Amino acid sequence: MKHLSLPTLDDMRLAKSAVAAAVAALAIAGCANYLGIHSDKQISTPDQYEATQSVPSQGGQWPALDWANQFGDPQLPKLIDEALQGNPSIVQAQARIAKASSYIETSNSALYPKVNGSYSWTRELYSGNALFPPPYGGTWFSENNVLASASWDLDLWGKNRARLNQAVSQEKAAEADMQQARVTLAASVARTYNQLALLYALRDVTQREIANRENVGRITNGRVTAGLDTNVERRTAEGNVATSQTNLSDLDGQIESVQYQLAALLGKGPDRGLQIDKPVINPNVNVALPDNVPADLISRRPDIVAARWQIEAATHNIKEAKAEFFPDINLARGFGFDAFGWGCFLQNSSRQIQAGPAIHLPIFDAGALRAQLKGRYADFEGDVATYNQTLINALNDVATNISAIRAIDKQIGDAQRALTAASSAYNLAVIRYKAGLSPQLQVLTADQNRLANEQTVTNLRMRRSDLQIAMIKSLGVGFDATSTNLAIDGSGQKPATAAQQTGAAQTPQTQTKTTQQAAK
Repeated sequence: MKHLSLPTLDDMRLAKSAVAAAVAALAIAGCANYLGIHSDKQISTPDQYEATQSVPSQGGQWPALDWANQFGDPQLPKLIDEALQGNPSIVQAQARIAKASSYIETSNSALYPKVNGSYSWTRELYSGNALFPPPYGGTWFSENNVLASASWDLDLWGKNRARLNQAVSQEKAAEADMQQARVTLAASVARTYNQLALLYALRDVTQREIANRENVGRITNGRVTAGLDTNVERRTAEGNVATSQTNLSDLDGQIESVQYQLAALLGKGPDRGLQIDKPVINPNVNVALPDNVPADLISRRPDIVAARWQIEAATHNIKEAKAEFFPDINLARGFGFDAFGWGCFLQNSSRQIQAGPAIHLPIFDAGALRAQLKGRYADFEGDVATYNQTLINALNDVATNISAIRAIDKQIGDAQRALTAASSAYNLAVIRYKAGLSPQLQVLTADQNRLANEQTVTNLRMRRSDLQIAMIKSLGVGFDATSTNLAIDGSGQKPATAAQQTGAAQTPQTQTKTTQQAAK
């Protein structure tokens, strides 16, 4: 018969080590991970899009902040300034910045220890047949509890820092969005004001036409008296005058409507629009393209800058989601007093002390963390696509305006020659009609041609002025990210990131590398 020997101390230690190793292996095997989740999407650069022919260098300058002065109308810059002060759209953008700033403060607080204090007083009748025996059971007692506690999330994997960086990037994006709102509003005021100038110019044409047709009417009356014309010609002349006066009334209504539109852009009531004087815009302003437009455009267009900062925010969101896969370690400590009644409440024997780390390790979550990370990558790829599309749209915007200005310059030359010829024909027809050498119909035909050509020239000139404003808008309306705190790596400047705010050094090259590799 064999005798069984008891396990030795070394055997027990070996068994414990084996069990611990097995548990650790199972835990590691079962831990949530993000293997296989990545993205290869990258932002485009301007040199990836061929634009040298469509967007040629013209030796010009980027628009300055006082760009409106070049149109020679002192009222226009004042209206733009008025619109930018307190306009609801600007206030909305400022509110979004303030909200993003609050997220920064909230995220920044997570990097530091938290200290809390609490006190409670409870009056309770304890059951005599339950947990507490006499003299507590069946008796009323007061319990005083005071506790001061402190905790600190060590943030070993940078989750809280990534959340802070994400909040900073969102604030930058909101600031760029506000600049875009300012750009859009300023350009809208200028283009609407130019529309008002066009209507006033057409009104001047109509007034001149009324004067011409009244002159033809007087000639007709003289011819009727002389027996050269009949009442048919007289009534025709009177009808033409009435038609022009109808057109004048229609233009007056359009002018008033545009004045109301301007008042709304200024953030004022409609009566403000009625106080706007007649514009005196110079339609011959020429905006030449600066050199190296495609490359520098990314720092001159606030919509591109906003899209770029949105990518930065998505990048930090990915970093935060990845950090969720690693253990959280939180150090906690508490000290206070807990006692029944008041007599021994603050005595040394009533002390309560708490201390220790809290560790959270995601082992099995049914794929929740992986799904969250996939969602963050989807946001990242969407933001990259938005940035690339914004860059394409910006280049197309500039090229379209250049093409339109070239075309309209040619049209203006042809239209001006047509107007000169039509005016000469009209003047000759009036002379011949007055001398009795040609019928009224010839005058009316020449008058219609001259009027149509004058309206065409007026429309083309003011359309050209509108395109010049559109060109200024497509070039950023004086915005420059490199002279603000919104510059990012694509503009060749060091970005103002949260890493700088927390004291960590980061170069533009590091920032670029971080952004491009965030989806790895």
